[in-house]
Amino acid sequence: MNGMLLIRRLGLADYEPTWRVMRAFTAARGPDTPDELWLVEHPPVFTLGQAGRREHLLADIGVPVVAIDRGGQVTYHGPGQAVVYVLLDLRRRGYGVKELVRRLEQAVIDLLAAHGVKAERLAGAPGVYVAGAKIAALGLRIRNGCSYHGLALNVDLDLAPFAAINPCGYTGLAVTRLRDLGVALDVAGAAEALAERLRTLL
Repeated sequence: MNGMLLIRRLGLADYEPTWRVMRAFTAARGPDTPDELWLVEHPPVFTLGQAGRREHLLADIGVPVVAIDRGGQVTYHGPGQAVVYVLLDLRRRGYGVKELVRRLEQAVIDLLAAHGVKAERLAGAPGVYVAGAKIAALGLRIRNGCSYHGLALNVDLDLAPFAAINPCGYTGLAVTRLRDLGVALDVAGAAEALAERLRTLL
């Protein structure tokens, strides 16, 4: 049971109901509940983490804002972004949230390296960056030793909505996407490739 990781492919799904199901799944977990990865795309939405400050929302562009229970500030989800929710029993796996963050970041770094793109971490700013521009955002919640939320990889989404926020609370933070880096993966392909690396790393 320890290494078992089920993959659910949710397609395009509204953010708020998905979040509620993820919370309910985590609340109902028992010691034998298998760990899961959920692969999903969301319609346009800004999500505001627990410490999120509304001054990081710079303009109302008609995109809904949902205040949620992950760590971090504000980010944008939209079609063309591969979102992977990571529902793990960390106690059973034997590592904590910092190690989980490291492994999630490494999965993205490895995926990009396989396509000839050098990606890296930035100290004190979770996520993955290419030449200083953010390619993947990361936010987690741990409840009773179990994780939910996860990471979002920019594949070919419209980046314009990021101009309406300070991404992850950083003024003027540049964002990028796989398409602009010459990586020829669609959202489904990127999500599957990421899930495969996560299966190995988690």
